[in-house]
Amino acid sequence: MIEPVPFVDVSGSAYERGRQHGAAVPSRVKRSIELYGGQLGELGYDAAAKSALIGEFAKEIEAFGAHYIEEMRGIADGAGVALEDIVMINARTEVIAKARLVKNKPIELEEAELDDGCTGAVILPERSATGAVIHGQNWDWKAECAETAIVLRVRREDGPDILTFVEAGGLARSGMNAAGICITANYLESDRDFTQIGVPLALIRRKVLEQEHFAYAIKAVAATPKSCSNNMMISTVQGFAIDFECAPDEAFPIYPAEGLIVHANHWVGQAALSKVSEGGAARVPDSFYRDWRVKKLLDEAGGKLAVEDLKNAFFDDFLTPHSVCRPPRPNDTGNLSATVAMVIMQPELGVMEVCPLPALNRNFTRYSLSEEPRSLAQAAE
Repeated sequence: MIEPVPFVDVSGSAYERGRQHGAAVPSRVKRSIELYGGQLGELGYDAAAKSALIGEFAKEIEAFGAHYIEEMRGIADGAGVALEDIVMINARTEVIAKARLVKNKPIELEEAELDDGCTGAVILPERSATGAVIHGQNWDWKAECAETAIVLRVRREDGPDILTFVEAGGLARSGMNAAGICITANYLESDRDFTQIGVPLALIRRKVLEQEHFAYAIKAVAATPKSCSNNMMISTVQGFAIDFECAPDEAFPIYPAEGLIVHANHWVGQAALSKVSEGGAARVPDSFYRDWRVKKLLDEAGGKLAVEDLKNAFFDDFLTPHSVCRPPRPNDTGNLSATVAMVIMQPELGVMEVCPLPALNRNFTRYSLSEEPRSLAQAAE
């Protein structure tokens, strides 16, 4: 049986929130470190060089928000691990890329540590059966991350409470907040990647979830310099959503069409395609039909769509195992890849439903900004 994703509820100061996080799931935090920490050693970094490299990113994060480092320090203390290991979890893509550049080892396809893929979608009120926003995604990444995933609820005194599906030790991934703002993100790649130092993607997602107003969520996505490309889809309970295809130094908006936004792992906006070169086709060739499949299935479901319609689209196994819903399988680099989780958010209700390893399991747990988690069967009673 595949167990539900653990729920971690934290509150207090940034440090205290982190300490509670680390103390609640120390084994999962250590498993996150295990999955990512060995890569620097493989690149020839000894302990001192590793600390110096990660320290550069810690300074970048602290300049973006000192409380982020305090929360990471708390996680480290709570889990009994080093702070640099927690920084590594939150900046893994950027750290590994910088390490390769320093060692003059280009990011080759056969060696690359691929960033996370996924297929995401937003259903706006005009297409929703309930008249409310539905926002979700399938997260495709290392199958082993089913052993590190948690749902973290952050009760804040300095802004809206946050509910995020994230790897243990991380500050945010997919999520929503009490102001009704949601975010999901997808891997993208371009010819501009890793030509500048920017804020790690995980911290940008967390910044979005700290905002009371949607305009500032947009600012966090569109105006924050990044090290690499990424697609970020944000929505508001008030009935609007926008997708940003982000190069490190520029963001290209994609607006809803017929009440929907669907995005996978390739550039689709004409503005972006006229200015950046697609770099990810060799890594995620299935992206070109995954978004098409989700859009097709949603359109076939009718004019008004329910949560179950979005789930059904995300469960799609067309051309499996390279499908919207991926069973665990070795990828081109030899790692075990899968759809780690399906995440469905309903900001009007303040709830998030999560199904781990959905190609093998169809049991959802409902997490809430205000209540304790319940299985979907319990929630329906």
